[in-house]
Amino acid sequence: MTFQCQRDSYMKEFVTRVASCSPTELKQDNGKKETVFTVKLQDTILFPEGGGQPDDHGLIGDVPVLRVTRQGQDAAHLVGSPLEVGLEVQVKVDWERRFDHMQQHSGQHLITALAETMFGYKTTSWELGRQRTAIELDTPSVKPAQLQSLEDAVNEKIRAHIPVCVKLLSMDSPEVEKVRSRGLPDDHTWPIRIIDIEGVDANMCCGTHVSNLSHLQVIKLLGTEKGKKNKTNLIFLAGNRVLKYAEKSYNTGRSLVALLKTGPDEHVEAVDKLQKSVKLLHKTNLNLLREMALLIAHNFKNDPQKGNFFSLHKKEGDSEFMTIIANEINTQETLVFLTVGEEKGPGSFLLAGPSEQVTQMGPQLLELLQGKGAGKNGRFQGKANSLARRGEVEALLQQHCNHQTTQEE
Repeated sequence: MTFQCQRDSYMKEFVTRVASCSPTELKQDNGKKETVFTVKLQDTILFPEGGGQPDDHGLIGDVPVLRVTRQGQDAAHLVGSPLEVGLEVQVKVDWERRFDHMQQHSGQHLITALAETMFGYKTTSWELGRQRTAIELDTPSVKPAQLQSLEDAVNEKIRAHIPVCVKLLSMDSPEVEKVRSRGLPDDHTWPIRIIDIEGVDANMCCGTHVSNLSHLQVIKLLGTEKGKKNKTNLIFLAGNRVLKYAEKSYNTGRSLVALLKTGPDEHVEAVDKLQKSVKLLHKTNLNLLREMALLIAHNFKNDPQKGNFFSLHKKEGDSEFMTIIANEINTQETLVFLTVGEEKGPGSFLLAGPSEQVTQMGPQLLELLQGKGAGKNGRFQGKANSLARRGEVEALLQQHCNHQTTQEE
């Protein structure tokens, strides 16, 4: 069945009747199931997902359409409320989303056709994403000069105001053999639908398209990425996405000018200098932390009043900081409890000391710090979701050490 959205992709509102309505279950992203209703209409302007193109959004009456899928020759509209069979309803399409899909899909046809004509690169698949669109080309790589030539040729066709029309071909039509196609779906029926870009391309397709290449406005080839084995993904934007991308890039550039105190042409150099400075500061900070860890451990060892328990929290520390302290202190005689990170937030911990004590106290530490960890050979360490109860852990360990001292006496 050919839908009204395929006969006229520019139609924004349409009056039809409800043909059927039945309850069904829809699985949410969180795994929970929700009861919704599958509505089939006598005809629809809401495109069901297919051919690489996502489905339309819109309204049936005042009921939002959650999804549109194809069930055999019908379009199944998933809605949150039941609709009366036979009821006359007005269908409205989310035009911004629809026109965006038309621009990206027709843009893909144009790029695919010219990439094959100019360089012999066939399209093996494509993906219309929310932010960008990708075409998988059957080539290991695309040279920068080829990419520029392709972009120039694509935009020249757009400026040429070339018509795009829909044709329906019967099985015995001689034009069928001239049509570009990656194969018919198993459930296809004749006639087949062809998107014809006059003098450029004729391709089998079920999607919604612009009626003239000028409606694409402009296409920007952003670049390429490595695809599957011996394939290349060509990334592009078409139409309004290019305008939004330009606006976003301009606003980002203005923000960077204010932050970096340099013009746009010097942004890369300025960020490179900042990164080098940060790396140097980070290295210096690590060296200071290591020296501080050694000093802390030596001060404890040289303290004549030291006991059999040592505890320390350092917000700016890391795992190496804790390990250095534990290695310097004689943990065969001393129970050491160290933490780093936010005082009331997440962090890391290390418990070191006599093996029996560490094995006994480790699980209790995990529970109080809401953490995950493991231990062996007198060491128990891991991540804490919250260090808010660190004081309780310290008091518990101190009490345990005092009890051990009393027993030894």
